[in-house]
Order: sequence, then structure tokens, then C-alpha cells
Amino acid sequence: MGTKKHSTEQIVSILRQFEVEQAAGKRLEEIAKQIGISVNTYYKWKQNFGGLDINEARRLRDLETENDRLKKVVADQALDIQILREFKKKLESR
Repeated sequence: MGTKKHSTEQIVSILRQFEVEQAAGKRLEEIAKQIGISVNTYYKWKQNFGGLDINEARRLRDLETENDRLKKVVADQALDIQILREFKKKLESR
């Protein structure tokens, strides 16, 4: 699997560029080659980010970052709870 080399804002911008180029009459394959992505990548991006504008893309990225941070917090809390339960069992078994 390839590495992620485009930000959400860049993807939205590239999709807009595709729309402009297609309106000018260029073929999809030509535009993809010019930009340096595959046609499959274009369709994947269009499916995931097609309806977004730049502000929405930024907001999406911020929400994804916040979601990752919260998942780490929950994982840490779950680990703390597990450690405390094990400690409690050891105290009760004395």
C-alpha cells in the first residue's frame, strides 16, 4: 500500500483542477498523467472528497486529528482501569 503524500486540502484542490480541465475538453487520462496520479486514485478521491470545499476539508482534517487524540486518551484510561482492577484483585487475595 502506498504512502499518503497529499493532504485533504490538496486532494480537494486537485479534484477542482480536474473539473476545470475536463470542462476545457481534456480527457481524464491526460489530466491524471499531468497531475501525477492514476485514474483509479482520482475516482477514489472523488468518492471520498468530491463534495467538499477547502474549508470543509480543513475541518475534516481537524476532526480526524481530534478523534485520534481522543482514541489515545480512551486507550490510556482503559489501560489504567485494567491495572487498577488487577491491583485490587491482588489486595483482596491477601
